[in-house]
Formats: sequence, structure tokens, C-alpha cells
Amino acid sequence: MKAILQAALDLLNADRALNIAKDTVKGGADWLEAGTPLIKSEGMDIVRQLKQSFPGKTLVADMKTMDTGALETEMAAKAGADIICILAASDDSTILDALKSARNYGSKIMVDLIGVKEKVKRAKELEKLGVDYLCIHVGIDEQMVGKKPIEILSSLVKTTNLPIAVAGGLNSETVADVVKAGASIIIVGGAITKAKNVVEETKQIKQAIVEKKPISTRLYKKYDKSQLKEAFSIVSTPNISDAMHKKGAMHGIRPIKLGLHLVGRALTVQTMDGDWAKPIEAIDKAERGQVIVVDVKGGKTAIWGELATWSAKLKGLAGVVIDGAVRDLDDLIKMDFPIFCRHISSNAGEPKGCGEIRAEIQCGGQTVQTGDWIIGDDSGVVVVPQEIAQEIVNRALDVKEHENRIREEIKDGGSLGSVTKLKKWEKIVG
Repeated sequence: MKAILQAALDLLNADRALNIAKDTVKGGADWLEAGTPLIKSEGMDIVRQLKQSFPGKTLVADMKTMDTGALETEMAAKAGADIICILAASDDSTILDALKSARNYGSKIMVDLIGVKEKVKRAKELEKLGVDYLCIHVGIDEQMVGKKPIEILSSLVKTTNLPIAVAGGLNSETVADVVKAGASIIIVGGAITKAKNVVEETKQIKQAIVEKKPISTRLYKKYDKSQLKEAFSIVSTPNISDAMHKKGAMHGIRPIKLGLHLVGRALTVQTMDGDWAKPIEAIDKAERGQVIVVDVKGGKTAIWGELATWSAKLKGLAGVVIDGAVRDLDDLIKMDFPIFCRHISSNAGEPKGCGEIRAEIQCGGQTVQTGDWIIGDDSGVVVVPQEIAQEIVNRALDVKEHENRIREEIKDGGSLGSVTKLKKWEKIVG
């Protein structure tokens, strides 16, 4: 069958979903999907609204059903869904009941293999049960740690004659590969719903599907471990804090000069107030591109100044973060070297040699280990533990993309409150 573009509306508000759906149709989407978050938020009414608004389009209801197969299939079918998506992890009896209900109401069943470990084996079983479509789905949380749907597709295509849908972080750069690998239905969510111009983005993705050629875009790229510095360089510290569930920000640590973006891996230093020996020794021990992070426990006597900065800059370090004081501010500002600290002071101490390099430290209330990622900008500094850096940078990019889309809707005449339906999500007290 000719490859189909299915636009997944994984949103929370009906108004936004309907507006974006209108633009995806203009851009050439073949099928529309009421995503699971949208259905959970708005109920079956959103399925009805989508069907009424776009009666000529095939409508998919991603119910993620795992029990009461007949009941939930009937609900969705009566609301207008042409295809109902249920989970492959369901018991066979649930899938068979869903199939009976779908046949009764003229709908079809797509089965999502998300979470199933033995996908090839389960695909064979599902084909025997009589399902209409299979779906390879790499979930958002899996995408954040680098998993890709094409890794599963090639083995599944050889196993079944059923049309296979593929979902999971696809965009105009990656859809061509899954089409060439044998996918029949290309499910695209965030690359469309977070686009500044939904119509143009949809057209671009559809073109990539039809021509089976990737169309380059930087915005929706997912980065691997070798590209983390590049990725952290295009997100802000607020993006990263949001991605870490409001964690990671160093309290009270500020840039001495605005407009500089700090990105690098930490070399940690622990010292005492006024003892600048270990911070200076760390410059010689640091590798190019590292960030020296110094725990002075908030001390107000300077342990860093102009000469240390020249040494660090010429060594090729990315910057320095100090939970303590620096001096020579007028000279430091002229040097365009990222320095973040708690205090500015004229007084310097003595090089006594107390402390340690590469120890676990506390800086701005955050635990930092050598090798952790340090990102700083005008809003402050965040630390990202090295073991979760790939996940966090992809989540931060996702935050940035969501904000980009909301910004465009505000520019089109909305307000932040109206676009996000703020009143709807306020906690009811009493």
C-alpha cells in the first residue's frame, strides 16, 4: 500500500488539537489521530469533534486499551473512530472482543507493540487473531534515551503481511528511512504539533515520505552521546531545569557577565575560603573544554581573579563556576570568559593547599561530580549528572520545541492563559 502520513495529536486541549488538525490536513496528512493524552483529557467528545470537523479523513483513536476490549472499541467507534488502537500486551481475549466489536461497528483494529519484548513472536500471534494493523511504537520516554523504531521494523517486516505503522520521534529527516524499510503508515506527532508553521512542516514531511528522501531539519534532531555538547548549546538552563522536573539549578550562582553560554564537563575542586591553591592547580590538570567547578562553601574571600582567568582561557577551558568569591571584575568582564560565582570581593586569600581535586562536591546546593555536564547562561547554572545526560538533553529539546509552538500561538492572537487553558488545569481546593 502507498505510505500514509498519520498526524498524531498528542495534546491536552481540544481547541489546540482542532486548530493543529486543520493545518495538518492543509499540509497533506492522510489520517488524523486522537492521541492518548488528548483522549484522557477531553474524553470521547474530542473524537466526535474531530470526525465532525474532518469527515473525509480516516480517524484513529489511540485508546491504548488493555482490558474491556469490546466496550472501549464500541465507545470509540460510535464516537467516529475508523481505527481503534489497543495494546499488544493485552490478553488475547481482550483483542478478540475488540475485533468483534470493531466488525460490528465498521471499524478496524490497530495493535500497538509498545512494551512487548518478543515483538516478532507477538506479531505472528496477532496476525492469526485477525487484527488489521500492527504498530511499532517507541515511546517518548524511550526516545529520550536514544531508542529508534527502525531498529525493530526490519525484522518485523519479514514476519508479517499486515500493514505496519511506525511511531516514535519521526520527522522529515527520518521518515524516508522507515518508508524504505517497509512501513505502511508513518505516525508523526511532535515534529508536526510543535512546529512553528504546521502546514509547511506537514508538507515537508509528506514530501519526504513520497520521495523517500530525507529533508534536513535541526530542530527535531535527537542527539546521541557524542553530540551532547552541541545539543546542550542550543537549549537554555530553564529548558534543562524543566526537563529535570525543576531540579539541577544551582542556587545563588550568577554570571559576572551576561550573554555568555557555558557548556562543558566538570572538573571538581574543593577548597577553603580564601585558599586559591587547588583551583589554580586544577587549571593544569583540566582538559580542554572542561569546566572547573569549585566548592568554597559560599566563602566571601576571592579564590579566583584575572590571572587565573587568563591561564584557564589560554588552556582552552570552557569556563569556571565558583560557590564563593572572585575579584578583578572589571578585567574579567573584558575577557569574555564564562565565570559564574556567588560573590564579588576585592580581598584575596593565600595558597594554603587545603582541599581536593576531582572529589564529589556541593555547588549552589547541587551535588557535582567530575564528568557531570555544566550548563550556564544568563539565568544561572544547572548540573546534569553524566549518566542521564543524553536523556535530559533530549527532554530539554522537547521542552524548547513545545515552547516554540506555544509562542507562535500567542503571536497569532492568543494569550498564555488562553492557549494553555490555564483555568482548566487549576487545582480545585476545598
